[in-house]
Amino acid sequence: MPRSVNPYYAGPASDHFDGLRFFNPDHAETDHGFRDILRWRFKEERATWSSPPPVRPAVPDARVAGLQATVVGHASVLIQAGGLNVLTDPVWSERASPFSFIGPRRVWAPGIAFGALPPIDVVLLSHNHYDHMDMATLRRLHTKHRPLIVTPLGNDTILRRAIPDVRVTAGDWWDRIDIGKDAEVTIVPAHHWSARTGRDRRMALWSGFMLRTDGGLAYFAGDTGYGDGRIFREMRQRLGRPELALIPIGAYAPRWFMKAQHTDPNEAVLIMEDMEAGRAVGIHWGVFQLTDERREEPPELLLEGLTRRGIAEELFPAGEPGQSYDKD
Repeated sequence: MPRSVNPYYAGPASDHFDGLRFFNPDHAETDHGFRDILRWRFKEERATWSSPPPVRPAVPDARVAGLQATVVGHASVLIQAGGLNVLTDPVWSERASPFSFIGPRRVWAPGIAFGALPPIDVVLLSHNHYDHMDMATLRRLHTKHRPLIVTPLGNDTILRRAIPDVRVTAGDWWDRIDIGKDAEVTIVPAHHWSARTGRDRRMALWSGFMLRTDGGLAYFAGDTGYGDGRIFREMRQRLGRPELALIPIGAYAPRWFMKAQHTDPNEAVLIMEDMEAGRAVGIHWGVFQLTDERREEPPELLLEGLTRRGIAEELFPAGEPGQSYDKD
């Protein structure tokens, strides 16, 4: 039988790449078989989501000298820092799916209308799951703004196949990439996985990002489990204390299925502490129903976790679409 070939990336083996697939070193297994999926779908109870409050869309300034984050929704955030405009995992589509007629539907409107976006310089694309790599949105951004896309290894191949003249730079964990205006992005580890089809699991890398600008240092986690917290403490040690951290707080239930790949709100607080972040904003909740928890539960548990650890509520709000958050 011929050896399997990675369609996205060919490179030397490393401490998180075995020559075919990427993996999370010293971390619990993220892969789940068909039996686990059946157990989840048929034995766990899925909450019925309530309707979210209406969104008052923000109209961002063209440029911001300091450091400000405006929540679009899910993992999509506009970071304005040091005169740069950076989007994280942009999704404006109505479904987090390869199809327009099936898959998780958006229940909370985008916090910025697409036409109200300021000029977008850079997109930080953490991995290739459909709720993070939305090709329809990326094509729209390319047509209107032609941003530079920074992404971990292998995802550049997927992007070039879909958008042949895309501006994209791919890198490995801990690679630093110059993005102009005296700013740089460091691709940092995350505990997660990747797949676009049933045959390409973990063949493209996943990551978070540290964005360093004249306006300050910002962290975007992408999707990640917590594990033993070592990767977050290492980021703090190697790259410094982020003034603003965008940390996922949703899509965590049931824990036996999701723990290795998605943090719950209490673990999100631990990440904030491990990184000594000046301020955090909770993302990845309330927009697409991907898992079993109630829509309102992540903010409730986040507040409980902050109270338990003596952290002021205003230092780690649950980000809502259309709301802007400064580093202070």
